[in-house]
Amino acid sequence: MLSVLSLLALLVSSITGSPVEVRNSLVTLPMTRRLTFSNVTDILRHDEARMAAFREYSTHGPRANVRLLNFGMGYTVDVNIGSPPATYRLVVESSSSITWVGTDSMYVSLTGVDTGKLVAVDYRYGGSFQGTIFEDSLAFTDELSIMGMPIAVASAPRDIVGFDGVLGIGPTVSSLGALRNPDLRGDTIPPITDYLFRQRAIRQPVVGIFFRPVVRGAVNYGQLTFGGTNRNMYYGEIKYTSVTATPPSSQYWGINQSITYGNVELLPYSAGVVDCGCTFLYIASDAYESYRIATGGIVNAANGLLQVTTGDYNTLRALRFYIGEETYIFGRNAQIWPRSLNHVVYGNRDDIFLVVRRMDTPIGEGYDFINGYVFLERFYTVFDAGTSRVGFARTRFSDATNIN
Repeated sequence: MLSVLSLLALLVSSITGSPVEVRNSLVTLPMTRRLTFSNVTDILRHDEARMAAFREYSTHGPRANVRLLNFGMGYTVDVNIGSPPATYRLVVESSSSITWVGTDSMYVSLTGVDTGKLVAVDYRYGGSFQGTIFEDSLAFTDELSIMGMPIAVASAPRDIVGFDGVLGIGPTVSSLGALRNPDLRGDTIPPITDYLFRQRAIRQPVVGIFFRPVVRGAVNYGQLTFGGTNRNMYYGEIKYTSVTATPPSSQYWGINQSITYGNVELLPYSAGVVDCGCTFLYIASDAYESYRIATGGIVNAANGLLQVTTGDYNTLRALRFYIGEETYIFGRNAQIWPRSLNHVVYGNRDDIFLVVRRMDTPIGEGYDFINGYVFLERFYTVFDAGTSRVGFARTRFSDATNIN
């Protein structure tokens, strides 16, 4: 198995989208896709680390050493910080509110103010950092910038390479416990969305996310929109649901949903997390067993994924997610791993692997599912901090049958 250091240094794909667009108090940023894994072992290892971090809250409450990050299949954005402005490539992180720099590029700025606030974050198997909070300017364009943004400057990053830091868009509460000063243990660090809103750079504390699936022969990119949504990236209406009140999912972008496969109920109405850092779709262990039996999938010994025959694939039933008053459907193609990436999971070109994975806890633990990257690439996703809700809308990829 590759070490984390060599894993992150490997760049399989990096493609940049369109320029930054600022329109009607909306800030739309292109996101660069970085496939920084080399095999399925590393992908699963990072996903499992994130699940462990979610579980940690339910056992011990908020802790400084439990934060979420996945360096496997991630997106980055470029921002300018400080004066003279320096460009940093930051990983978009939806389960932490902390923005920080200091890995591949050192932080040097004449305008940064040292607040004396100490921060420590441990990303489990994905590395860690310690540092100090500075307040400085952060700009997306020459015309659009914010002042006094709290930016953690890492003094001791460990096993984190390949980018310059993290852009945190998670809920403010997700940072509880990260500050190490004894008199600040109960304080939090707001995300960049809050500061954009406070300084009237955007009209709403809202983030819209568009991920494009892996498509053979096409440019793969993403878009991150602050202040609202990018109407060009979805169709129909965005349907919202409140952030769940059930911990530990309530500390993140957590929602309630139920799931069926065909006529089989896999998961009753329960709480879980929407997370752009987890690659796969995870469901509670007993729900997973029901799905495995119903699909006829067999666990592949080499990669741990469920594998089905062509005949089983042709008879796969729809996977339905009931969120709020809406139903979101995963057809056959949405349930399988991209065959163009089968080499990453030790598969042959025509093998068919399912993207539904098993959590190691049963239904009823307060984190019964994780709607990961494979879900977000099918549905436009909105994180609304102002009203504590999450929204979804259909895109041109929601019902696509020829992607994977």
